[in-house]
Parts: sequence; structure tokens; C-alpha cells
Amino acid sequence: MSNSSSLNEFLLRAFADTRELQLLHFSLFLGLYLAALLGNGLIITAIACDHRLHTPMYFFLLNLSIFDLGTISTSVPKSMAISLWNSRAISYSGCAAQVFFLVIFILAEYFLLTIMAYDRFVAICRPLHYGTLMGSRACAKMAAAAWGSGILNAVLHTANTFSLPLCRGNAVEQFYCSLPQLRRLSCSGSYLRESGVTVVSACVVLGCFIFIVLSYVQIFTAVLRIPSEQGRHKAFSTCLPHLAVVSLFVSTLMFAQLSLSISSPAQDLVMAVLYSVVPPIVNPLIYSMRNKELKDALRKLIQWVQCRHQ
Repeated sequence: MSNSSSLNEFLLRAFADTRELQLLHFSLFLGLYLAALLGNGLIITAIACDHRLHTPMYFFLLNLSIFDLGTISTSVPKSMAISLWNSRAISYSGCAAQVFFLVIFILAEYFLLTIMAYDRFVAICRPLHYGTLMGSRACAKMAAAAWGSGILNAVLHTANTFSLPLCRGNAVEQFYCSLPQLRRLSCSGSYLRESGVTVVSACVVLGCFIFIVLSYVQIFTAVLRIPSEQGRHKAFSTCLPHLAVVSLFVSTLMFAQLSLSISSPAQDLVMAVLYSVVPPIVNPLIYSMRNKELKDALRKLIQWVQCRHQ
């Protein structure tokens, strides 16, 4: 195929060939998807309905849950449909839409995690200025910046990728339309423009990562100076969930990108599941496990729902 304009559809990678394994994959992904919907949906509802959780940290957590829901809802349902209907085809526009929304949600989540690191830094290292630096207007602007940055990157990457001439067929070796796999279908030497956009995005991502690391170096330094053990424990308890989420997100994404050049297609598939499916399921557990305020809000929400049904 000499040009992308001649393509009407792409073929995504299936997890299994036999009908029994296809149904097993469908059932497994359905369970994981419902778990992500339930966990993140409960967190969004609890934060929105409980006025005690209307603080910067929980406002950002609400946005994080939205990004997680967006990520898993963009990739998993189509993969489930492939196994259920035994059809690997996805339309050209559907593939472009999948790339666009995945880039939005994944990069916006990364930018939001950087903002959340700044929130914890101000709360622990600059507590007297927290109300000024993290006011409602400032938080809204930061969240809007995360959304805007994700959308801008999505427009650039999607437009550049789908303007490349494709010479290597239409089989995407992934269970969703991913940028690296689509670039592999392009003609040799035709991806310099997209490489430039990727380098710029990589520099921004690296800058955010350095900012997160430096923020936590100062946070841990400040926490270790707290004289009381109870104060140190309280400070750590507000930071460790975010640090765990950042570590999970960055490590899975990093391993997935490294595996593109050194692993088999089957390993690529596993790594893609790790960074696109696992974080949206695990993040609600991480944040609610040791957070008393959030657990109380979730308990009241569940009790309210039970009373309504009765």
C-alpha cells in the first residue's frame, strides 16, 4: 500500500485463535474492565458528593480517576469485541480516534501526577503558603493545563502519524492502535517529522520526571526533620499512595517502551496490558487502602445506595 489514503481499516492483534481462549480472554477483560469502572466510579462519586473531600488533593485524584477510566475505556472494549465477534478489523477513523484519546489520557495523567507531586511538596515543605499556592482557581488552572497538554500532544501525534505514507500493510501488532506499531507500518525514511514531535514530547516527559524526583527528595528531607514519629507517619501516609501510583505508571510505561525493540510481539502484548489495564484497576485500591477520609466517604456512599434500594 503506497499511501495511507488507500487504507480503509487496520487489523489489530488478537489474544487467542481458538474460540475457547477467545471467550476466556473476553471474560477476563470484562471482569477487569468492570473492576476499573467500579473502583474509579466510586472514587469520583465519593469525592464529588462529600464536601469534606473538596480539597486540592482529592480534586486531582478525581481527575486521575477520570483519566484512568478514559485510558481503559479506549483500549479494552475494542479488544473484547475482537474476541467476542472474532473480527480483528478496526476502521481507519476508529484507529485514529483510539490513538487520539489514548495519547490524551496517558499524557494528561502523567502531567497530572507531576502536579500532584507539586501539591504534596507545597503541603509538606511550604505548609504556610498552601492556601495561597493551591487555591481553587490555581488548582483549576493546573488541571486545565494537564488536559490541554494532553489534547495538544494528541493532536500533534495523531495528525503526524496518520499523514505518514504506509507501505507495510495494515496489520497492527497490538490489541489497540498504538503509535509505535503504526509507525512500523510507514515507509522507510518517512517518519522524520513524527520523530521530531516525539523528541519534543520525550523532553517534556523527562522534565516532568526530574521534577517529580526532585520534589520527593525535598519532601523526604522535610519529613525526616519532623521531630514526632506521629507527624512523620502522617506526612508519609499522604505521600506514599501518590508515589506508588507514579512508580507503577512510570515503570510499566518505561518497560513497555523498552520492550518494543528487544522483545517478541507476545511480550509487547503483555507489557501493553500492564500499562493500559493494570494502573486503572490498581490506582483506586492504592489511594483508598490507607486513606481514612476516602474510606469513610466510600462507606457512607455505599450505605446511602443500600438505603435507597431498601
